[in-house]
Amino acid sequence: MARVTVLGSGAWGTALARLALTNGNQVQIWSRRGPSELGPAVADADIVVSAISMKGVAALASQLQAAKLRPSTILVTATKGLDPETTRTPSKIFRDTFPNNPIVVLSGPNLSKEIEAGLPAATVVASTDVAAAARVQQVYASESFRIYTSPDPVGAELGGTLKNVVAIAVGVCDGLKLGSNAKAALITRAIPEMLRVGVHMGSQVETFYGLSGLGDLLATCDGSLSRNYRVGYGLAQGKVLDQILDELGSTAEGVNTTHVLIDMANREGIPVPIARQVHRLLRGVVTPQEAVEGLMERELKPEACDLKARN
Repeated sequence: MARVTVLGSGAWGTALARLALTNGNQVQIWSRRGPSELGPAVADADIVVSAISMKGVAALASQLQAAKLRPSTILVTATKGLDPETTRTPSKIFRDTFPNNPIVVLSGPNLSKEIEAGLPAATVVASTDVAAAARVQQVYASESFRIYTSPDPVGAELGGTLKNVVAIAVGVCDGLKLGSNAKAALITRAIPEMLRVGVHMGSQVETFYGLSGLGDLLATCDGSLSRNYRVGYGLAQGKVLDQILDELGSTAEGVNTTHVLIDMANREGIPVPIARQVHRLLRGVVTPQEAVEGLMERELKPEACDLKARN
């Protein structure tokens, strides 16, 4: 048994809390909008799981630092996104703030509604601390939730982050009724784009072909349970972005990730043609149809991916 504190009471945080509780662990949920203080909630925790939206991660890390988190406490981040000010991933923020604590990334094709319904799923817990990853694996593994470990937290995290941008593009593709050929081509061509960014940031190539990369990409690009997919689908139907986000009633991390990714790609010279068209669409520079045309009219080239290609 482990003492687990889940930070975040949204659908994902609640699902993670119930998974740990089902396995006989001692679990409590803390919310920024709740009455309880953070310090007592994490004081005796063996594992602290962060399941809040990207925009709150940096502030949460500062709060945890003030709460004097124990050095032995394992910090698990289950958030997918990039910090708009620093382009850091959540695990990088936690590593910078807690250099002595084990940091674990939990990422995979994990749509919270399906997990809440008890449907089978699998995920990855990734860390440079092998013992910490194994501990989290033991806490969460069950008959309905299969856990794999990985030594590549950067890759696991970026796979789950970058696929949200692609999901917006796939939502546009389906919203415009472009067909299965176009959808398959879009998803396939998104993989080398994700790889270029990931390798540039220190990820391992093989991670992007696993659950936290290709697996998460397929789940997020397939249907109405994905908030990012619904953003793209709504844009293809002629809705404005603010209206779509209001209708969602929850965070679509791909919107912020797209803006941060393009800033980084421009600075570092990383080719991201799909993300670039999504960025132009989110800003209202092009229509969904014009974004598709922009991709189809690009310079002809070999299919093989050059991970070191420049713009």
